[in-house]
Amino acid sequence: MRETPNPASEDEARFEDFFRDAAAPGEAQLLWQMERQEGLMAGLRALFHGPASLVKLRVWVFLEVMAMPASRISREALNQHFHMLRDEPLELVLKRLREADLLAWDGSNQHYGVTPLAQQLLGLLQPLLNSSVQQDADLSALLANVAGAHQLGTLDPAQLQHLQAQLSRLYDEFADAIASGSEFHLRRARQRFGRALSLVEKASEALSAIMVQAQEQGNARLERLARELGLAQARLLSMASQFNRALQQADRQRVTLGSTGITTTDVRRWLQNVHFLENLSLGALSRPVHPVLVAQHELLDTAEAEFERDRPAAPAPEALPSAQAAPEGQLAVMSLPPEMGIMQALLTRWSEAGEVEQDLAPAVLGGSYALASYRAQLLPLLGDREAQHLNGATGDMARQPWRVHWSAEQAASDDEHIRWMSRGVLRRPAAEGSEEEQQVQQQDPKEDQA
Repeated sequence: MRETPNPASEDEARFEDFFRDAAAPGEAQLLWQMERQEGLMAGLRALFHGPASLVKLRVWVFLEVMAMPASRISREALNQHFHMLRDEPLELVLKRLREADLLAWDGSNQHYGVTPLAQQLLGLLQPLLNSSVQQDADLSALLANVAGAHQLGTLDPAQLQHLQAQLSRLYDEFADAIASGSEFHLRRARQRFGRALSLVEKASEALSAIMVQAQEQGNARLERLARELGLAQARLLSMASQFNRALQQADRQRVTLGSTGITTTDVRRWLQNVHFLENLSLGALSRPVHPVLVAQHELLDTAEAEFERDRPAAPAPEALPSAQAAPEGQLAVMSLPPEMGIMQALLTRWSEAGEVEQDLAPAVLGGSYALASYRAQLLPLLGDREAQHLNGATGDMARQPWRVHWSAEQAASDDEHIRWMSRGVLRRPAAEGSEEEQQVQQQDPKEDQA
């Protein structure tokens, strides 16, 4: 039975001793990649191993050395640059950096040089150089790494996996905020959601280019990760409507306190700014409740005094003011355009003249294109059974005996506003219920074309 490594001897234990199966680390791709970066891990361990004060001193000295513009740094230049440090701590840090291969000492020329490993480690410590703590620095750093690596041609699938995992974590965080129903939690999450969307939109062009490049190169794994990243981005974008619905629901639940205009949200925001809520109750119970006991004769005396008390006389009722004549005015009533009345007058004149069939052009053309279009739209009302029972001009138009018959042929028009028009005629049956009217009503509707 394998013994569990003792925490006191973790430095001497092998990495395989922490696993149930010693062969398991050899099958993990991530561990294989970490073994290839053993020098970088040793540099990180040299900087961050030990007490917090020593770690801070090492990182500060390392970043200061990396910021010095000279390619070859003498020990005298280092002593002048770090004149505020004592000699023993400075020598201790420089020795640690030399042992970790972060600084190279040239004994013949007596100067220090920065190694490529130190340059690589400086890229990992870039967040420490930011002057202020950026909001959503986790997502912006991952997006910057992916977009920058794509531009330089050094993109690795692991970078896409980390970005996709961060987008999934943000989605779960925003979903929890929506499910909470808290207005303040929703508004805080909505602000971060807006910043995350802004960052994702700025990097969307690079993500699309990654997918296209993976397809062109035939890299199936990179293409699959890019597509999964696109789905995660789409899921995040779809949450905008969910935030709007949740905030609208919170607005509907907000209660206004009387006619003051103060809402429960305002009260809660004010209470959140009060540092000590218990101070609000100071003085509320300073005066205890004193019961008042009244005897029967005291109640009787009070009632008698109330009846005998002089009360002001009730005001006499005043008569209502006399009636006044309403000022004269005009009532505006919406009316239909006069074109319907003009067309009905024309049809009535043709009926009185005994006309049975007339060309369609005189009834439609005239005026402008808009008026002709309006008259053409009135023609389907002729004989409309559903509109014949209506009162007014629409019902009168539907009860006209005329019927419109369009033709598929077109002809030139003499009207100055319309050059071409479909041919057609208006027909009126000779008598109600005649054979001619039945034939017209039974005519195949396919022959009537507008």
